[in-house]
Order: sequence, then C-alpha cells, then structure tokens
Amino acid sequence: MPRYRLALALALLPTCLTALANDDPRLTIAERSGFVETGRMDEVAALCETFARLHADAVRCIEFGTSPEGRPMQALVASRSGALDPAAARAAGVPVVLIQGGIHAGEIDGKDAGFLALRELLDGSAAPEALARAVLVFVPVFSVDGHERFGAWNRPNQRGPREMGWRTTAQNLNLNRDYAKADAPEMQAMLALVEAWDPIAYIDLHATNGAQFEHDISIQVEPVHAGDAALRQVGRTFRDAVMADLAAAGSLPLPYYPSFVEHDNPQSGFEDGVSPPRFSTGYFPLRNRLAMLVETHSWKEYPVRVRITRNTIVSVLDQVARHGRDWMRTAQAADARASALGGSVLPLAWKATDTARTVDFRGYAYTRMPSDVSGALMTRYDESSPQLWRVPMRDELRPSVEVALPRGGYLVPAAHAAWVGEKLRQHGISWQRLAAPQSLAVEVFRATRATPAAAPVEGRQRLELEGAWAAEQQEIGAGGLFVPIAQPKARLVAALLEPQAPDALAAWGRFNNHFERKEYMEDYVAEQVAREMLAADPELRAQFEAKLRDDVAFAGNPAARLEFFYRRHSAWDDRYNLYPVMRTELPPAEAVGAQ
Repeated sequence: MPRYRLALALALLPTCLTALANDDPRLTIAERSGFVETGRMDEVAALCETFARLHADAVRCIEFGTSPEGRPMQALVASRSGALDPAAARAAGVPVVLIQGGIHAGEIDGKDAGFLALRELLDGSAAPEALARAVLVFVPVFSVDGHERFGAWNRPNQRGPREMGWRTTAQNLNLNRDYAKADAPEMQAMLALVEAWDPIAYIDLHATNGAQFEHDISIQVEPVHAGDAALRQVGRTFRDAVMADLAAAGSLPLPYYPSFVEHDNPQSGFEDGVSPPRFSTGYFPLRNRLAMLVETHSWKEYPVRVRITRNTIVSVLDQVARHGRDWMRTAQAADARASALGGSVLPLAWKATDTARTVDFRGYAYTRMPSDVSGALMTRYDESSPQLWRVPMRDELRPSVEVALPRGGYLVPAAHAAWVGEKLRQHGISWQRLAAPQSLAVEVFRATRATPAAAPVEGRQRLELEGAWAAEQQEIGAGGLFVPIAQPKARLVAALLEPQAPDALAAWGRFNNHFERKEYMEDYVAEQVAREMLAADPELRAQFEAKLRDDVAFAGNPAARLEFFYRRHSAWDDRYNLYPVMRTELPPAEAVGAQ
C-alpha cells in the first residue's frame, strides 16, 4: 500500500478507537467492523434517531419521502445556529449545504463518511465552528430501495465493503440521470427537500469506476464552465479550496472526471465538459446554486475512501461556514440576473473543442496486449509501479446548443397543462393559467426531422429534433399555461421547454405523439386530388414539373410524388411535427393564478 494511503487508513484509528472504548452509540457498523462491512437501512434509521436524541439542541431527524417499496427517506438536519427548519434558516440568513450519499447505493462511502464527519463536527474535533455558522442537511442514502438490494458483487470494480447496495432503484431507474426529468418518486421527494431548504451548495457523493491510478478523488463543481458568470468564480473558489484541503490531508485530488476519451486507453487522455441537467452538476447551476460531484476512486480500499470522503465533507462544511453568506448574496444577485435573461442568447449544451494540452497524471505502469479470453486489446496495470503519464486534456469548452430566449415566455396548451404544470411545480418553476381563449402572435417550432432513439433510455424513448422557431398566429385555449421567462429559474425553464435542449421534456420523449403521423390519404384519393390541383393551379403544375426534372429521387418515388400534393391540400395535418409548446414575446392577457 502506498505510504499516503496507509497514512489515511491509519488516520481513521484514533477517532474510531476512542469511540469504541466508550461504546459510542453513534458508531457505524462500518467503524465497528474496521470498515469491512456497511450497515443496512435499519442502521440509518437507528443512527438518525440516536443523533437527534443525543444532540437535541443541534440535530433533527426528518422523513422527506417514501420509496416505491415503502421505505422512509430520511435526512439529518444539523446546526448550532438555531436554524433547524427552513423558515428559521431563511430568516437568519444561515447558509445551507445539502450532502447526499447513496444516489448509487453501491457507492456507499458517503453514508459511512457522513455519519463519521457529523459525529466529529458535533463533538468539535473537526471544523469546530462550522455548525454554528451553517446548516447541514445530510441524506445518508438517497436510493433507499437500491440500498436494500444488498450483495457482495453489486460493485465488481470496487474494493469494499464486503456487501453493498445496487446502482438503480426498485423501479430500475438511475437517479443520477433523473434530476431534470424527475420521473422517480425518490427524485421528486429530493426536489421538494431542495425547494424547502434552498441549499447554496448540493454535494453529490460517489465512488467512480474506471482505470487504476494513484489519484484518489475528483472534485467537480459547477458553475465553473457554464452558468452565471459571478457564480462561476464562486464555483472555482469553492472547488480549489476543497481540493487544497484534501491535498493537505494527503490526497491526490483531480478537478475533472478521470474517464479516458477512448475506453481502456490511457494514452487517449481526458476530456472535461459540462454535464447536462440529468446530473446534479448540470442541474443546480440552472437554479443558480452550486453543485459538487465527489468521486472517490473505487480501487482504493474502503477505509481509505471513507476517510477521504469524510475529509471532503468537513472541508465543504468549513468553506460554507466561512463564505456561505457571501455566496448566498452572489446567488441571489444571479437570481435577479436570470429573471432578466429574456431576449438574450443562452447556451443549453457544451462540448470540448479539439484543442488539447498536456497534463501530468499519476498512473501506474501498464501493458496493452490482446486478451486470449476476450480477443480484445486489454490494459493491465501494475499497482506496484507508479508512473507519471503525460497525456492530452481537452478542456476548452464551447456551446454546442444555443437559443435566443423569448422575451415573454412559453405557452403550454390545455391538453398538456396538467402534467407539464405538475412537472414545473416539482422544480419550483412559476406559471400562470390562461383564463380565456386567445388568438396570439407566437413562435412555433416545426420539426424538419424527428429521430427517435433506437433503444429506450431510463424507460423512455428519447427524441432528437431538427427544425426552427417561426412566427405564426395560433389559437390558445383556456386552461393553458403561461410560463414566464422572467423568473429566477429562467435557465431551468429553457432547459425543460426548449425542444432541442439535451434534457428537455421533448428530448425525453414526453411529446412523441406529436411527431407521429396519425392520418393518411389513400393513394387513389391522392391521385384524384393531385389531378384536380394540377388543373386548378398552373403555378403548382410548374413547381411539380420542375421537381420531376431536377430531383431524380423524387421522380422515381411514387409515394413522394403523391405526398407533394397531399402536403399542399387542406386535408394535411398541420399539427404533424408541430411541437405543442409555443413561445411568446409578450405575456398574454388574462393569465391568472400564479403557481
């Protein structure tokens, strides 16, 4: 074992031995077992109650949801500021940080590290002033049903604990793909918790897969590359401070996710990016709040990963306690700036350019040779031989999808108002209901191409749309929704309602029916219609003859030739390939009942 990893493992001993000697009821099963085991959900419930009972002045145990299998979703609220409920925290201006473990319940470092850190924070042996100046909302296990699908090989690429939970929920949903679409009941409960507490920072604890190397943790924060400009600076400050604390404690932190550009090929190097809002680090910047993705390295032993995660939690609490009030002021100013985004150009997705620089990376010696098992080229690492890799890093980012936002907002027809309104409510987005039908000058999006995914993703058939917005006059019925762009979550509004955004409701297939052909004209009818139209319209005849002459594929396609006329006939469905959500430059009249 490398010296720094041994030191980290040994660093666990003093606190654990003292607690064991006192038979401290706040000890986890992981600590009692020497970090060989991790406990089950009954342990989480017992510890939640124990902390609240022994620290009644500083800890509340709350239940914020129920899983599909009927398990309670629990959180511990800890603070010595007196702000143990959302209203008190808001009234006192105390910064809140929400730290969740077990979104992938096999990657359970955060649960055991969180209880360890909380005990030390309460006892004053770690960041002794932090809880006096901040509120910690700690969710030990997000995916509670996944946690109870317990098994020894649930994480085959991970060293310890002996048994752990499963990656997905009981409904086989990956919560770490669900922040924007919010299909899972667990995610809907989490969003309600977030809406209640409005944390300045959301910390998402994981253990990564991947190659074998010396680096033991990655810390990714947004906004850094995208989002509000002033918050980007806060994000960089937050990330760099936590990384500095981790380095001082003996870790080798990275500011990017260490996944090779080409799978299993170290020489391909790395690529940074901005996650879409299905992930926490893509979602929370759209709310003008900070998000941190913490990834310990799965090939490090479990006690090492727990200690590093504990160090991260303590550092995060310390930074939020020191700077959280200033960061909240920056975030509130960002809310105001977001409310004025109407009419501006907003990036909705990002990608790395081809520009690369060379970085030093602490890896191990390795060989690449064909496998006699799989027949593929296979990489094998030698952990006894550290090696400095000099590899390319592509981290120059440019927008890949941009949109000019409407000055007014979005209109959702009554046919979709119920479910869209509920989805927006889950995200804390405001809307109003149209009290009377209206004829409005709007922008509509008509798809020139609608490409469904070949296979379902998270139980939904995703849809890629090509097309453009264009001005039209449309009748909007009573009961439709007006979603103003002038609100703090304007970025999130666009991310959900712009049809070409990567995690829009449309991209997740929620409007697929509108891109399916439902009515047809029989060929013999189309033949007769075509003859009548040709006889009545010389200009149309000229267009048809020119297309026959100039377009060989069209000329040789009987169906296309008949459709040429059908599309120009009043029988054609003018709603086919029409995205049902519209944009408006002005708020409509008689929009009432803000939600």
